[in-house]
Amino acid sequence: MIKPAQSDSGARKKRAPFPVSGGEAQNRLTGQIERVTFHSEETGFAVLKVKARGHRDLVAVVGTLVNVTPGEWVEAEGRWVIDPQHGRQFKANELRTTHPDTLEGIEKYLGSGLIKGIGPVYASKLVKAFGKDVFDIIDNRSKLLQKVEGIGPMRRAQIKSAWNEHKYVREIMTFLLSHGVSTARALRIYRTYGEKAIERVMSDPYCLARDIWGIGFKTADQIAQRIGIAQDSALRARAGAEYVLQELTNDGHCAYPRSALADEAVKILEIPSQIVDDAIQHGLEEGRLVQDAGPDQEPLIYLKPLYQAETQLAVCLGDLMKGEHPCPPIQVDKAIAWVQQQVRLELAPAQQGAIREAVSHKVMIITGGPGVGKTTLVNSILKIFRAKKLKVVLCAPTGRAAKRMSEMTGMTAKTIHRLLEYDPSNGRFKHDLHRKLAGDVFVVDETSMIDVVLAYQLACAIPRHAAVIWVGDVDQLPSVGPGTVLRDLIDSNVFPVCRLTEVFRQAASSAIVTNAHRVNQGQMPQYPVGDEQKKAATDFYFIRGDDPEEASARLVKLVKETLPRRFGFDPLEHIQVITPMQKGVLGARTLNQVLQQALNPVGEDIERFGYRFRVGDKVMQMINDYQKDVFNGDIGRIVELDRAEREIRVRFEGRGVVTYDFQELDEVALSYAITVHKSQGSEYPCVVVPVHTQHFMLLQRNLLYTAITRGKRLVVLIGMPKAVGMAVKRTESKQRVTLLSRRLAAP
Repeated sequence: MIKPAQSDSGARKKRAPFPVSGGEAQNRLTGQIERVTFHSEETGFAVLKVKARGHRDLVAVVGTLVNVTPGEWVEAEGRWVIDPQHGRQFKANELRTTHPDTLEGIEKYLGSGLIKGIGPVYASKLVKAFGKDVFDIIDNRSKLLQKVEGIGPMRRAQIKSAWNEHKYVREIMTFLLSHGVSTARALRIYRTYGEKAIERVMSDPYCLARDIWGIGFKTADQIAQRIGIAQDSALRARAGAEYVLQELTNDGHCAYPRSALADEAVKILEIPSQIVDDAIQHGLEEGRLVQDAGPDQEPLIYLKPLYQAETQLAVCLGDLMKGEHPCPPIQVDKAIAWVQQQVRLELAPAQQGAIREAVSHKVMIITGGPGVGKTTLVNSILKIFRAKKLKVVLCAPTGRAAKRMSEMTGMTAKTIHRLLEYDPSNGRFKHDLHRKLAGDVFVVDETSMIDVVLAYQLACAIPRHAAVIWVGDVDQLPSVGPGTVLRDLIDSNVFPVCRLTEVFRQAASSAIVTNAHRVNQGQMPQYPVGDEQKKAATDFYFIRGDDPEEASARLVKLVKETLPRRFGFDPLEHIQVITPMQKGVLGARTLNQVLQQALNPVGEDIERFGYRFRVGDKVMQMINDYQKDVFNGDIGRIVELDRAEREIRVRFEGRGVVTYDFQELDEVALSYAITVHKSQGSEYPCVVVPVHTQHFMLLQRNLLYTAITRGKRLVVLIGMPKAVGMAVKRTESKQRVTLLSRRLAAP
């Protein structure tokens, strides 16, 4: 454990003075850290300004530290160098810090924001009250803190909790860094395992990959090798086999053939096949893995939670099909005539047929692309059900999709997660198989992006008497998570399916709609070229940029200047850049950096996890955080950065302000640019889509189709015509492994 600094300053005085002469010989330097110019929590690299003994001016010290705070006492071993850009520096091979033992240093240290509940004001009060004993008071006699004006029981508890957390997190960070691992997720490790974190990791480092978001098998494996776990050990093989299967589910598979899984594990782990086979068998015997017969009786291996989700989803949907429809008997022809008067439209034959199915079948599917009347159909069905006094529940997988559903129907729609209600007391949803939701008819939008786990969690919570209508575009990208739920529901041939294909006249006037359908049919989109672009009245454009850097520069100018000037779009509120991938010059990560510099270049910021966050930034939640009630894909704006409390605050649309500790910022990412997968379920007034051969591996028809259909008023493609052609021609060749459609069709 990192212990509080000794208050005996005489211990330092007994040490030999540190020589500070130049040259290649090893030198030593000591002093108080006045300012932390830079510190990376990923690598530990730090640039410090130190009030060093024997030096009149502040000394620049560079080196590696787990954690560093102004006011701490630093001891450095290294050599003096002349940096061409920054001048004379002390380059440390080894840095050690201890708590300060001067009153000035202690006040600076406590007032730095290191400990929540103590800012500059309370730091001054504490030092005046307790002097150099303040660390011991906080650590061992914290009740005495309440003698300080303004510190009551709640603030005292906050200070004590934050102090303990700081100690243990620093200990974990030291352990991780000593094993060559980034320290940035130490807080999450501590909050998962508590004070026994290091003991837990030492006994089984692979628990990190299973339990801690953001830490993968490779990181855990690196620790395992450093603490002496053999490459061919059974512990490593078992963790590795599950890791390989988890990676395959991240590619969308619900299961994988046993022989292919073993081959992949042998290749990645570089161990004999017999050890891998034994590891898989052990996982089956322990119940962590499940084997089932696939096509041609080929054994498929599931992670247990996915097997349960897939099998139970089929059971729940089968149960929902049984019994009487909640809608009382009606004369359908009269109902259709009535609803046509209500919506002031004549419904197409396919829409009328869907209404007949909706009032007679308890489970049905509505699918179709943009402009084919899905919204009109859903509204018509809802009007009929509501006229019959049925309780209708609307939901969608993302916040933006739910908001759009509310706008289209005039009714309240919730995300699936919020509908099911997370219960933090037990880590589960309040509504499940045993505590059903209340409602007669459930309409689920954007079903194409719902994975098998979420589909099961929803289906099992729908009361058995109710009807459910799944709505979505089966030609869009499949869900990010495992499974192809919407396609499997259709392919099972168990449920009535309404396929809307006719593009209505008003929608056909939009080039966005017509080009989306052209792409879906394997045809190149049409757009104005040359001088036509300046005068064409269209909502779809293509801007050429053969070189990635050239395309990036044009994209930034487009977002910052051209589109706001010509169309009146606000760059942050109305324009969304959507790109096929994360990496590369035209990937989301790089584009976020250049767009941030163009659109929000100044202001106080904090660097964490490879991003620099500042007030005003547009950010996206990257994981489901049930405690904070924010979910993967939610977009918000940073409204406050509080260094004293070590927090940023983000305002999410429809959610309010959510607070993140600095160490939790791996949960969010800049979202000036997002991937096509992350855009699913959302629509934006204007989308800008880089399409370049740099994205070769991901260029697919359904990806381009999905990107185009995200735009409501304007779509601009930027890049290479050749890349657009590649995307149009290539259809998804890799099928996901799932048995859902077969389970649904089974008698």
